[in-house]
Amino acid sequence: MDKQRTAFGMPADTDIAWCPGCGNHMLRKAVKGALEALDLSPENLVMVSGIGQAAKAPQYLHANMFNGLHGRALPAAMGIKLSNWNLTVIVESGDGDMYGEGGNHFLHAIRRNYDVTIIVHNNMIYGLTKGQASPTSQRCMTTPVQVGGVLLEPFNPLAVAISLDAPFVARAFAGNVEQTQAIIMEAIRVKGCSIVDVFQPCVIFNKLNTYPWFRENTCDLPENHDPSDRMAALNMAFREDKLPLGVFYRNAGRELYEELAGIGDTPLFRQDAPGVEAFSVMLDTFR
Repeated sequence: MDKQRTAFGMPADTDIAWCPGCGNHMLRKAVKGALEALDLSPENLVMVSGIGQAAKAPQYLHANMFNGLHGRALPAAMGIKLSNWNLTVIVESGDGDMYGEGGNHFLHAIRRNYDVTIIVHNNMIYGLTKGQASPTSQRCMTTPVQVGGVLLEPFNPLAVAISLDAPFVARAFAGNVEQTQAIIMEAIRVKGCSIVDVFQPCVIFNKLNTYPWFRENTCDLPENHDPSDRMAALNMAFREDKLPLGVFYRNAGRELYEELAGIGDTPLFRQDAPGVEAFSVMLDTFR
């Protein structure tokens, strides 16, 4: 069997441990297409993830990767980016890993605004641990654990990201590979913390939010939607009759954490340890 790799492809006989029909397959196709269309080099890309089915995604691309602890992908991504500004750093993980175990890191990654692209595989269920409710599961949905139905309203990642003034906030559906790829490409181009929440059906453990359900219950953002209008973006994020897809919010004006920290253009791994004077300058930056 031919084992030759394309730019970001793996050998044809790579064992991809996702169920047939899983939305992760199409999302992987969209990510791979975006990386190749942007003409990025694998040696300058680092894919970071936590734990879960979605967190396996970086293992199925020909690129550098770091597979961290459950919910802890973002601190690792921050360290990697600050160590070498020249790297493109992309985080891929699931709704449980990112919004549940990693919820605190999600909030502070947006606050700090270091240059990282966050792609969340949102299947509204915990797939790796066999089907309990995740932070984005719909209220009243029954699972093997929540046998009486989910009690809480789902976490709204887009509203949270917009309220924290993330530079780029978008949502896609894995079933539409072309649109998803285009959104991911734009997110990677943005300087700052970019959020792409991707609806990705779990065909085994989520029998509610299926491919037909997403097609029926989603729609494109209105053509006249202005992504620079923060309140309009929030209104769209809170829409419940149909869940909009597309770019909700853009704000190119925020400073990067890398710039605020005053660490210079030279990657940290090439710098000498800073002295007392350097720390004083950094402290003055935050006063």
